[in-house]
Amino acid sequence: MTRPAAVPEPPILAVAGSRIVAGADVVTLRGFGLGGWMNMENFITGYAGTESQMRRAMRRTLGEEGYQRFFGRLMKAFFTDDDAALLRALGLNSLRIPVNYRHFERDDAPFQYREEGFALLDRMIALCARHGIYTIIDLHAVPGAQNQHWHSDNPTQWAGFWAQRQFQDRVVALWERIADRYRGNGWVAGYNPVNEPADAHGDVIGPFYRRVERAIRAVDPDHILFLDGNRYSTQFHELGDPLPNCVYTAHDYALPGFVDGGPYPGVSRGQYIDRDTVEETFLARTAYMRETGTPIWVGEFGPVYTGDPQRDAQRYTLLEDQLEIFARHDASWALWTYKDVGLQALAGVSPESGYRRRLAPFLEKKARLGVDSWGGTDAGVRDVLDPIEELFRREFPGFAPYPWGAHRWIHGHIRHVMLAEAMVDEYARTFAGLSPAEAEALADDFALPACVVRTRLADILKAAAGGPRDAEPVTAAAAP
Repeated sequence: MTRPAAVPEPPILAVAGSRIVAGADVVTLRGFGLGGWMNMENFITGYAGTESQMRRAMRRTLGEEGYQRFFGRLMKAFFTDDDAALLRALGLNSLRIPVNYRHFERDDAPFQYREEGFALLDRMIALCARHGIYTIIDLHAVPGAQNQHWHSDNPTQWAGFWAQRQFQDRVVALWERIADRYRGNGWVAGYNPVNEPADAHGDVIGPFYRRVERAIRAVDPDHILFLDGNRYSTQFHELGDPLPNCVYTAHDYALPGFVDGGPYPGVSRGQYIDRDTVEETFLARTAYMRETGTPIWVGEFGPVYTGDPQRDAQRYTLLEDQLEIFARHDASWALWTYKDVGLQALAGVSPESGYRRRLAPFLEKKARLGVDSWGGTDAGVRDVLDPIEELFRREFPGFAPYPWGAHRWIHGHIRHVMLAEAMVDEYARTFAGLSPAEAEALADDFALPACVVRTRLADILKAAAGGPRDAEPVTAAAAP
């Protein structure tokens, strides 16, 4: 692939009323989230449980050299110039980069920062800049966990971050370090201090946001802060008045796009959902932005795909409706997610690859047991769940734990914590016997030329973003 000519660095983005601007020009951010790279998730790369659990198991199985060579290659192959060129070919201009704090700081050495984590982020920001792509740095997993689920590297369903001042101190200090490193960099669109916070009592998130905003501004007064609402970026009333030069971030997943979603239009989880309902939900989730006259950025959204042509056609229709709604309301957006092992992303690791073939029996078992929250259903474990759910209905009828109530709390404990933890080592054992060189080579299955690209999804995004007609094509297998 021929690298593009150097792209001039733009002015640092800023908030001007309800728009994002670069100098005198209005900028609408359209792009992807890069889940599975500096913050790994089980449905994205295929493991069970949380990233920390998986990494410990992989180190035990592969040994230190095999572990280092596999993950070292994976971090390079997962997103390269080829991937950035594909985004530009679709007319996209931004990439949200989720990061796990553990790349920058160890729990046994707080406030001591790891240069290797910053080197990974430096490379990605520079790579995207070569292709004219803005980056948003998203702290997706924080010490103590800011929400109750796997994507904050949380094995417990308890968000300890909000109750522990020392965890909050570490996040503030980390953001001071990040802001110092990237201040003045026009290709960094801004900082997303905490992904999908879930402060159960709602009385810490507002003061914490004001504290981290002051700390960042003291180091870097210019970059935008992208602030997620509480309860997984859907509620904003605890945040108070808007802070200056901040974009408030809604996440807008639609029920028909979930793994257990019904037809579209049609009934999902007992609710009839059509295009009007999708817009009503969007308007409810972004009411704070319109009331305060601040920009709208949908930081995550997007359906998962089933492999059934008819159902997936309905999900593409759902996506097209959402993109049209966002455009009509001048909303920026980042689709979740760019690359995975076949559930949701634009680019998927090929089913014929060595990685997917090796993992196939494990993925089948995960699906049968409904271990992944995002990628599995409870169909195979109803005999276990039925009596537990009935017990709670009978004995604890008013029990409604934060954030989603008793039903999902039960499933979280049984499927996504208990069964997931039992499967952690099974994932690692699928790589048993590989030499370090073989482990390293297997990571290349995540490189774009070896992946399958959803052509229908690419077409929809190009139409929504106005992709350039003369963009350089990227070689990859195609999927509908």
